[in-house]
Amino acid sequence: MIHTHIAEILCVKPKTKKIKTLEEGVKDKKTKKTMKIEGEVVVMKKNLLDFKDTMASLLDRIHELLGRRVSLHLISSLQPHPANEKRGRLGKAAHLEKWVTKIKTSVTAEETAFGVTFDWDESMGPPAAFVIKNHHRSQFYLKSLTLRNFPGGEGGPIHFVCNSWIYPSHRYRSDRVFFSNKAYLPSETPELVKELREEELKNLRGDKKEGELKEWDRVYDYAYYNDLGAPDKGSDSARPVLGGSLEFPYPRRGKTGRKPTKSDPKSESRLALLNLNIYVPRDERFSHVKFSDFLAYALKSVTQVLVPEIASLCDKTINEFDSFEDVFHLYDGSIKLANGHTISKLRDIIPWEMFRELVRNDGERFLKFPLPDVLKQSRSAWRTDEEFAREMLAGLNPVVIRRLTLKDFPPKSYLDSAKYGNQHSSIRKEHIEPHMNGISVQEALEQNKLYILDHHDALMPYLTLINSTNTKTYATRTLLLLQEDGTLKPLAIELSLPHAQGESHGSVSKIFTPSEKGVEGSVWQLAKAYAAVNDSGYHQLISHWLQTHAVIEPFIIASNRQLSVVHPIYKLLHPHFRDTMNINALARHVLINSDGVLERTVFPSRYAMEMSSSIYKSWVFTDQALPKDLLKRGVAVEDLSSDNGVKLLIEDYPFAVDGLEIWSAIKTWVTEYCSFYYKNDRTVQTDTEIQSWWTELRTEGHGDIQNESWWPLMQTRDELIETCTIIIWIASALHAAVNFGQYPYAGFLPNRPTVSRRFMPEPGTKEYTELEENKEVAFLKTITPQLQTLLGISIIEILSMHSTDEIYLGQRDSPNWTADDEPLEAFNRFGKSLEVIENNIIRRNNDKRLKNRTGPVNIPYTLLYPNTTDYTREGGLTGKGIPNSVSI
Repeated sequence: MIHTHIAEILCVKPKTKKIKTLEEGVKDKKTKKTMKIEGEVVVMKKNLLDFKDTMASLLDRIHELLGRRVSLHLISSLQPHPANEKRGRLGKAAHLEKWVTKIKTSVTAEETAFGVTFDWDESMGPPAAFVIKNHHRSQFYLKSLTLRNFPGGEGGPIHFVCNSWIYPSHRYRSDRVFFSNKAYLPSETPELVKELREEELKNLRGDKKEGELKEWDRVYDYAYYNDLGAPDKGSDSARPVLGGSLEFPYPRRGKTGRKPTKSDPKSESRLALLNLNIYVPRDERFSHVKFSDFLAYALKSVTQVLVPEIASLCDKTINEFDSFEDVFHLYDGSIKLANGHTISKLRDIIPWEMFRELVRNDGERFLKFPLPDVLKQSRSAWRTDEEFAREMLAGLNPVVIRRLTLKDFPPKSYLDSAKYGNQHSSIRKEHIEPHMNGISVQEALEQNKLYILDHHDALMPYLTLINSTNTKTYATRTLLLLQEDGTLKPLAIELSLPHAQGESHGSVSKIFTPSEKGVEGSVWQLAKAYAAVNDSGYHQLISHWLQTHAVIEPFIIASNRQLSVVHPIYKLLHPHFRDTMNINALARHVLINSDGVLERTVFPSRYAMEMSSSIYKSWVFTDQALPKDLLKRGVAVEDLSSDNGVKLLIEDYPFAVDGLEIWSAIKTWVTEYCSFYYKNDRTVQTDTEIQSWWTELRTEGHGDIQNESWWPLMQTRDELIETCTIIIWIASALHAAVNFGQYPYAGFLPNRPTVSRRFMPEPGTKEYTELEENKEVAFLKTITPQLQTLLGISIIEILSMHSTDEIYLGQRDSPNWTADDEPLEAFNRFGKSLEVIENNIIRRNNDKRLKNRTGPVNIPYTLLYPNTTDYTREGGLTGKGIPNSVSI
């Protein structure tokens, strides 16, 4: 078999189609002055544990011996190509030296530096780009080319930062070209580079390439979310297409080109569950280190494969925790496997690597999880009213709470009354004034002390559908009082259901107020749990998935399609797009798909993505700017004397306090960077790539809301600066704030339950009697059951992990990302400002007067700690650090 492959490869096959390349037409002629240019090329092979790659590497060595090698041609910036005067002339081919001896068989993906020597005509000037041809059988990762001390320039090296996978040449329709690290606006691009620049963008757009995209295709294109359902399995597994309609608008995702399903031509077919090879452009895929980390973390998530099997392992009430001690056992000792036969059975159905990870190096215990931060100080502090309220300011979803004003008390609904009837709140001052420390509602409103966590309008339109599943939950409103010590005090929780006679008759609501003792205290704990269920679902679906992961993907696609790699805005934004398309593709595959982990573990169940589509209708890009968001929610007021133009009304609001400092640092950096390349508004207006980028982003990437009046016109430098600042904020700090706190707070599911399975017990029922007699059992029977808890904890542990190759805000993967000194100096200042913020956060966390920084559970607020100074690459559940991008 091996000899057959070798014979096939060594045969020279006739080409069926002649493809014109840059190399054609190069004439051998004597130059007036030829010089030797020494360079270094850094490459990385695939993981050689891959058998196919091992074979290919062997064949690559044979190719090297036969002269079929990796070649590079420098491209002149001064002399035109003889066959095409719009392009620079090619220099003589140079080859990577000592491939056979330097590329070793290894169990890891390692970088290797190759020497390369170019013969170069001095009259051709500094090279602006180079062409690389891979005549090997397998692909390799090209990290960089550096030309040392290039004569005729400024005496320094010329850097080409590549960071791209190079497949065998026959996989490409045109040559692979890489440009030097010099940034150019389109109008300032050297004449001999313009056509190369335009052709590279054309290649990335793919010319509406049809059919399923392959791993070597470098195509960025748009598609609807039409791959979430599996209609061929039956109607229960079908899901509506999100995007492209008024009913279900949605941001676009990356195109894969898979065939439609047999049952529904509008739905795209799905890969097998364990096949993670979902198409995204190869350079958007996880690095080897990241993918190894991800797989190691993912082995803990058993997903659909193990759900039926776990039930037989639970040695008490099936699918129930019988006490909080049972939950604590997940961290203290986990679930004990029944016997050796069970272990053998598990080994039969789970790959050994997954099984070994699940048992955590302890042959008797299954799914032992690290202790969440919320339990480290105390196993009961999470139940306090103070902690319940504090997490709205410093927990994993601190972006929803808003202030009530005189005009909207009692809290109002903005749902269509013709369709949903009266949905205004039933909360009145007589419900809450007994708990307001002696002040009246009027006084609290006038003094900006009344706040609300309001999930009513988001959930009510879907509540009838949601409650038709195994979920039994409410639409909730939670009112809170800002106290003199800066903490929030819950005053009342409203639980609402659609009217029994139909949605048009409005809602039916019950009001619950704080109590500590007896059955009333147990009822209050349940009311808080229902509010937490709402907040958990909204967090996962909206604050986290929709408003960071989903909305940022169209920006990535549009940037690669319309902004050249030499465009300064591409260079600015590119680090903030790393890994996002890959993690989003994996999310569509196993998390947000029909019957996926999200539907199994979060209360909206099969209606989860539909609900997020409904909320996308009200998403406003410009409101994602942190100062605007705080003003819109009423937690801040305008203050032109402050750096960000706002003053917080809750002074001890950790997310907002730290966030405003981060926002200010990002905006200062973006302003300095953009001002270097754009001297005035006219340069923005005449930048053809920027205008194409912004038009396509609106009309295609977010096409369902393209006609909204709030979109910036992109006619001024200020609009460009604000837009880039928002993009970087969403991809870095906002995502960090709503992602990496998941395991610390929600790793203990009773603190952040994701499902409620029965309604509030009514007096006189057996459920109410149970609540009186055993409040722990009643509580646990109401919230997330055991199997979903195991799945839920598994997945949020993965999502809360920092990779060991994480690149944090203020860091870059290469110090040579641009050749322009002033932007480099501005970036260094950005890093220094983030270091100052790190120290400010530590100082605030140590200030005992700021009670919301740590709270009763004693968790310092570090979710917006930049971690710019950390180059240890340790990764894991650190609970701190702002990665550059939505990378997990």
